[in-house]
Amino acid sequence: MSRESVTALITGASGFAGRHLIAELEARTDWLLIGIGRSAVTAGQRTRVLSCDLMDADLVRRVTLRRRPDVVFHLAAESYVPRSLSDPATTLTNNIVGQLNVLEACRANGLSPRILIVGSADQYGLAGESEMPLVEDQPFRPLNPYAVSKIAQDMLGLQYALSYDMHIVRVRPFNHFGPGQSDRFAISSFARQIAEAELGRVEPVVLTGNLEARRDFLDVRDVARAYRLALEHGVAGDVYNIAGGRAHRVGDLLEALVRDASIPIEIRQDPARMRPSDTPVLVGNASKLRQATGWQPTIPIDVTLRDTLRDWR
Repeated sequence: MSRESVTALITGASGFAGRHLIAELEARTDWLLIGIGRSAVTAGQRTRVLSCDLMDADLVRRVTLRRRPDVVFHLAAESYVPRSLSDPATTLTNNIVGQLNVLEACRANGLSPRILIVGSADQYGLAGESEMPLVEDQPFRPLNPYAVSKIAQDMLGLQYALSYDMHIVRVRPFNHFGPGQSDRFAISSFARQIAEAELGRVEPVVLTGNLEARRDFLDVRDVARAYRLALEHGVAGDVYNIAGGRAHRVGDLLEALVRDASIPIEIRQDPARMRPSDTPVLVGNASKLRQATGWQPTIPIDVTLRDTLRDWR
C-alpha cells in the first residue's frame, strides 16, 4: 500500500507490544501514528497520543471520525491469563466489547481502513505433540477465559470482514518477550528477579512456575515487524500464525539467564506460580505468513534474553 498521507491508529499503544509496534512504524513507515493507551506512550516524531476508553462506544466513534484512520492496529486487550482465571468476566468483556466498539466505529463512520486484529496462540489450547507445528486450521481447544476471549475477537474480525466487506487481517502470535515486558510474564519475571538479586535487594533466588513447558518464543521486535507486514500485505479476511517453528523449554531459557547473572542464583519452584491447566508444548507453523509477506524471525533468542535482562538492570 502507498505510504503517503497514511494515518495509523494503534490501540493498546502503551502496552508491551504496542510500544514496540510504534517504534517499528516510526522506523519503517512515513505514517502519522495515533496511539491510544491507558498510560503514557513514548511518542516519536510522528506519533500523537490520545486517551480513549475503548469501552465507551460513543467516544470511540468520535475519535475515529475525527482521526479517520487509513489503517488500524487493534492490540488493546487484557492479556494476563491468571487474571482471566480469577475474573473471567472482566477479560471477556474488555477484549470482546473493546474490539466491537472499534469495528463499529469504523463501520458507522463510513470508513474503510485496513484493520489488524491480534489474536493469540492460546486460542489453540490443548494440542498433542503429534499436531505440532500448528497451522491456522487447527481446532480450538481453549484452556482459559483469555483464550476464549481471543477466539471471540478472531471470529468477530472474520464476521465483519465477511458481512461488511471490511479489510480485516487476523494474526495469532505465539509467545513473545523482550525489553519492556511486564514481570507478570515468566521470562521477564526471571530477569527482574535476577537483576534485583544482583543489587542485593532480594535473596539470590528465582521463584518459578512450570519449567517443563515448551513454547515457540519470539522476540517482540520480530512480532511488531510481522504485524506491520501482515497489515500491509495480508489478504482481507485471512488469518496468519506468527511463529518461529521451534520449541524452547522455559527452564532452558531461565538457565541461560542465570548463566548471565553476575552472582550465583538458585532456582526454586513456587507452587503459587503454577497454572491449573497448561499445554506441555506449543509450536506454530508460520509458512502462510512467510509466503504472503516474506517475514521470518531474525533476532536470536539469546539476544532477546540478554536485552531483557539488560532492560531490567
